[in-house]
Amino acid sequence: MSDTRMLPNQPPPRATTGVAGWIYANLLSTPLNIALTVVGLAIIAVAFVPLAQWALIDADFIGSSQADCSGEGACWVFIGSRLNFFIYGFFPESTYWRVNIVFALLVILLAPQFFDAFPFKRLFGVLTLTAYPLVAFVLLAGGVFGLTEVPTDHWSGLILTLVLSFVGIVGSLPIGILLALGRRSKMPVIRGICVVFIEVWRGVPLISVLFMASVMLPLFLPDGVNFDKLLRALIGIVMFQSAYMAEVVRGGLQAIPRGQYEAASALGLGYWKSMRLIIMPQALKLVIPGIVNTFIALFKDTTLVLIIGLFELLKTVEVAIQDPNWRNVATEGHLFAAFGFWIFCFSMSRYSQALERKLDTGHKR
Repeated sequence: MSDTRMLPNQPPPRATTGVAGWIYANLLSTPLNIALTVVGLAIIAVAFVPLAQWALIDADFIGSSQADCSGEGACWVFIGSRLNFFIYGFFPESTYWRVNIVFALLVILLAPQFFDAFPFKRLFGVLTLTAYPLVAFVLLAGGVFGLTEVPTDHWSGLILTLVLSFVGIVGSLPIGILLALGRRSKMPVIRGICVVFIEVWRGVPLISVLFMASVMLPLFLPDGVNFDKLLRALIGIVMFQSAYMAEVVRGGLQAIPRGQYEAASALGLGYWKSMRLIIMPQALKLVIPGIVNTFIALFKDTTLVLIIGLFELLKTVEVAIQDPNWRNVATEGHLFAAFGFWIFCFSMSRYSQALERKLDTGHKR
């Protein structure tokens, strides 16, 4: 009589699992993949090996002046010696601790958003949007509680980049939501105002908006009335980005099936309550990639404020490069600025992907 017992499950072949399995499946599975892998390795050997030689192996990292750089590799000594200027700009050295507190509070409030198990995420999010801007402004501007006053024209470096992007992000999203709702309104006046606002602001480049806000706007103000230059730039950035945000949100609203609106009406919900509880959460979830893409574009567009005399991160690097005590360090400076922008933009991108996975309801096509 034959043995009919089932054999225990056997592990998969080693060639299909682990590093070897990944290499075979992704790099060597077909003749085309093999050819592309060979071409890729050749490009790495030709381009990236010399880059690594220049940036790491032959580079100089320790020192305080141009004399400490050998000249064969990258002079990262320049970055180390001017790092405070890149971060704090023209803030007085005695106020660095205030800027550090602003940085630390931002990290403390935002870090929990990356951990699902953290119990007070909503509270921290509310504090980030309410109390944090007020505390940050008091610390940066000073003039109260015995703090030395720092004029806004001294706000520069990385901290100015973060201020511009933070205010732009926090301000443009709610205004963009209201504009998107207004553009879909059944009231002709409201719809017309929102359409005109969106199309006008989207029809001009941001650099023109900043120029008008800084140079032309004061010409139309009464004598003795003047707005802070940084405040004018912030208003221009918020208005400009809110127009783009409105179209992103409107795309999400149009993607919601008509049945959702009818279901909200069947439940007896009014317009604002149905939008807040049913429609808008679904719409915003659908357009998370578009929202974050707009945020990333906003973060990079902060470099345009240099045309109105504000020294954000990139401008401080450009100023430091022109120092006669340093020669041929433009590449190192621009690479540092590019890496700094990439860190923040990549972090926003990764968080948006994590948020998409968390809110996924299985309706992807």
